[in-house]
Formats: sequence, C-alpha cells, structure tokens
Amino acid sequence: MMRKDGRLATSPRPLSFSIDYTAHALGSVLVSTGNTRVLCTVTLEEGVPPWMRGSKPSRGWLNAEYSMLPSATHQRTKRERSHLGGRTQEIQRLIGRSLRGIMDFSKCPDYTFVVDCDVLQADGGTRTASLTGSYVALAIAIKRMLRSGRLQQNPLKEGLAAISVGIKNERLLLDIDYEEDSSCDIDMNVVMTHSGRLLELQGTAENSSFSREQVNAILDASLAALTTIKELQLKAIDSAAN
Repeated sequence: MMRKDGRLATSPRPLSFSIDYTAHALGSVLVSTGNTRVLCTVTLEEGVPPWMRGSKPSRGWLNAEYSMLPSATHQRTKRERSHLGGRTQEIQRLIGRSLRGIMDFSKCPDYTFVVDCDVLQADGGTRTASLTGSYVALAIAIKRMLRSGRLQQNPLKEGLAAISVGIKNERLLLDIDYEEDSSCDIDMNVVMTHSGRLLELQGTAENSSFSREQVNAILDASLAALTTIKELQLKAIDSAAN
C-alpha cells in the first residue's frame, strides 16, 4: 500500500543538503527531508566551559542548540526567549549527546564547537533531520580546520545519521511525517553511527505496547535507510569548498 505522498512503507522521504547556506559559519547546511527544512550551522569558540578549564590533558567540547521559527508550523508558535520548553531542551540535549559520542576531544584541545539547529519548516522528523544535517556541517567545519592547520588531527571518530520510524496498525512506516507521527501507535527515533552502532534509540508506545520483534524490524529498516543517507552525507561533505 502506498502512503499519501506515494512512498512505500519502508521508503524514506527525499533528502538533500545545501552546503554553505550561510556565509559566516565554519560549516553550514540546509537539510531538506520531505517538507521539513532545518538549517544546521557550526561555529567555533576559543576555550572550553568553566568546569573543564585546567583539566589535564586539555580537551575540547561541543554544545548544541535547537530552535523552531515561529512560522515553521501551521500555527505560529511563540519564540522561547527567557525559558526553553521541555521539548526544546530534550532535542538539543539529544543532538549534543549524539555528536559528542562520535568525537575524540583530546584531538581538539581548548576549542568548543557550537552547533545550532534552526527549524525553518516542520513536517515531522525535525530532530532526526537536525542530527543528520549537523553531522554534515560539523564534518565540513573540521575538514576546513584541518586544511587551514587549526587542527592537527581529526577529532571525528566516525559519522552519524538519524531517522524516525512509526508503527500504525501493525504496519511499519519509515521516516514519518507529522500527520503519520500524530496517528502512529508507536514512534521511534534511531540515531546510528556510520558503522551501524547505536548512539540513541528513543521509542514511545502511544496506544499499545510493542514487542522485541517490532524493535528488531525497526532497527533493520533503519539500518537500510541510514546506509543510503550516509552516502548522501559523504557526497555533501566531499563537495564542500575549502
């Protein structure tokens, strides 16, 4: 059975990366997946957070921030100025945790990478698009630092990508949009390294519990899709100018 956008159940949405979308970030990518658009940028700060200063040996760090433009959804949402909502905090912690999981900070001492993910248009999968695009932006930033001599060693241990999966009426749906997400019985976000190891697995049952077999099916479908996404990420990174 085809989905409303013509995809098969295990087909991801069309994915693309627009490299160097902004002029001033060390790495910037507009990631588009279906009707979701997220701008991912990476900037560099000298030094590390206060709690890391003076540690031996010296290490670097990475922070992530996530936000959604007021007009990103059908109804305008207020800007989170003085207090971040729980969902925003959860997503930016997920992005930071996952990216730190593929970094060797001993190879970038006294630098802090700041990753910003700004959702321009939301139609489901904003956190997974943010992660997938952030890795591309981070890899480009590090590539440029290596070429310029600001880094002597590559702190990236490997790549990562992420995808959302839902189950509705016992049917697995890969890379769900907002309409599918809001009606699924089960939804999961899978964050995986390029070598196939898990960094994060977030799953929630809305109307019923789920089985070990369903989890295995979700992981198998995710691995197949993320292998394709990995190739698109690597092509985007290779295409970036110095």
